[in-house]
Amino acid sequence: MLTVVHIAPNREAAEAAKARLEEEGLLVVVRAVEEVQRGERRYYEVLVPQGEAEEALAILNASRQL
Repeated sequence: MLTVVHIAPNREAAEAAKARLEEEGLLVVVRAVEEVQRGERRYYEVLVPQGEAEEALAILNASRQL
């Protein structure tokens, strides 16, 4: 089962998060999600296998600290 570990405001940010996680060997899926209240704006979910969610969050949090 896949778990959402990040919600990105655009495709570029989602792909950047995906690339960072894949560098660490994680399986990553990006999925578009429409936000009805904001009209045409799209958000993107970054998902990983449930068993890798903690590791993925640690990687993403460490990347933000740089």
